[in-house]
Formats: sequence, C-alpha cells, structure tokens
Amino acid sequence: MQYKMTENTVFPLVEVDLRTGESIQLESGAMVYHNGEITLEGKMNSNGKSGLGGAIRALGRSMSSGESFFITKASGLTDTAKVALAPATPGAIKELQVGSEHWRLNTGAFLACDASVSYNMKRQKLSGAIFGGTGGLFVMETAGSGSLLINSYGDIVEIQLDGTKPFVVDNQHVVAWSESLDYNIKVASGIFGFTTGEGVVNEFHGTGTIMIQTRNIEGLAGLISPFVSTGS
Repeated sequence: MQYKMTENTVFPLVEVDLRTGESIQLESGAMVYHNGEITLEGKMNSNGKSGLGGAIRALGRSMSSGESFFITKASGLTDTAKVALAPATPGAIKELQVGSEHWRLNTGAFLACDASVSYNMKRQKLSGAIFGGTGGLFVMETAGSGSLLINSYGDIVEIQLDGTKPFVVDNQHVVAWSESLDYNIKVASGIFGFTTGEGVVNEFHGTGTIMIQTRNIEGLAGLISPFVSTGS
C-alpha cells in the first residue's frame, strides 16, 4: 500500500495511491474523496463468503466486534488513481505490517488494508471475555500478509514487552496487540473498580507489542451525555 498522510495536524487524512487493478479494503464510510479514477464496491464483511451464509457471517462479525456489516473495496482504474481516507474518531492513524507478525484488534481500530490482508474473528478464552465489553467473546485477528492501517481516539503509543513481568492497560485504551501476547481481563481494584474508578483492565503477559490510544472514548461519551439528555 503506497500512501501519504497529512502532516502537522492532530486529525490526519490518508491519501492512498493505487495502480490499475490494485485494490484495498476500507471500513465502510471511511472514504473522504477520490480523483475519479477509482471504483468503489460495497460488499458484506464476510471474508469472501456469499449468499445466506455470508450474510450470517457478516452479521455475526458486526454483532460480536462492533464493526460494519458492509466493507468497501476501492480499486484503481488507472496508474494514477488516488483515494483519501479518514476514520470516524478524531485521532492518529498507524500502519502495521501483517505477515511475519499477526495482530489482534480492538473494536473500531480497523481503517483499511491491502487486498492480501484479511481478519478473522478469534474466540477468546472466558477469562479474557467475561468483562470484555468491546469484543465480548471474540476479537479480530489478522490473516494474510501486507499493510494494515489502524486508527485510534487520540494518539497511538507503542509499548514493547520483553516478557519479564505483566503489563496492565485500561481496557478502553487498548487498540491492538501482538498475537504472541497472552492476556486476561480483570477488575482494576475493589468491586468492579469502583474504589478507584479505573474499571476493567487488560493484563498482558509475554513478548510482543501493544498499541494503546491516549484518550478514552467512553470517557468522552460520559462527559457529553448529560448535555445531550438535557438538550443543552
């Protein structure tokens, strides 16, 4: 995937260059503009499965992960085709390489990927899902090889773990993590975290990388909900 990102802005835009016949997959609604040399095709987010089985798979992916029922395929008609993308949330965009390493993604992290990259719904163990909230019993796990673009609410910070001790991250700040990492989801402290207000956390073990976002979108929702409910 050949792309450039707007600079000196906290809300970046990604412009992807495509050649004739080259295509990418992007989250439904992420396209901002293209130069007229692109075809856009909406399809069920079912990893290529069609018919009733595809619809059931796409619905299941949508219900279990919060992602869109449909996914968009953008294909180049010329060697100078361009399409610009932006995520729904105000924050950073980062490229991950898929192939030698695979990734698990939290809800809302997926923005776009090469046609050679896909993802499957991976069933979590019960200890990782009982308080999951965002992914429930399933998380998104990458397959294939190529480039994957993820997005966050706020900036993205990369944390490397060497396996010497566990590392704890608030559940709402986790964007993506290496497939090699094991993890448990637990209460931060007290009864459901009420004594500290921290709520649910992810405790990671092993060697690998965690991508975290610097802002909590549920915290934002909590701040604005009183104004929405009162009509202020």
